[in-house]
Amino acid sequence: MSDSIARVLIGGLVVSAFATVGGLFKPTSFAGLFGAAPSVALATLALAISKDGKVYAGTECRSMMAGAVGLFLYSILVSQLLGRFRLSALKATLCAMPLWFLTAFGLWRIFLR
Repeated sequence: MSDSIARVLIGGLVVSAFATVGGLFKPTSFAGLFGAAPSVALATLALAISKDGKVYAGTECRSMMAGAVGLFLYSILVSQLLGRFRLSALKATLCAMPLWFLTAFGLWRIFLR
């Protein structure tokens, strides 16, 4: 089975499971939160473990955590730009994107390289 087919199957199953869990909670917008991103991460980690071993998968997991920290800071900045400064969504996201990349790659360079 090729990696692409495995990712589709694993990702599809996990997306369905997360969407079901997300649909059980109020507000139902949590379904999107539990949707694609966790399932893609789990599919990638499952393939990394099966193909390259646990040590490599651990490195992948730490890289995902660095990206998540960057996403968290990006989300806070976008929220502030939208709320306080009344920027359009496009301008706010474009202005905040460098923070996400700098944080994720900075953490990678400091801790994971």
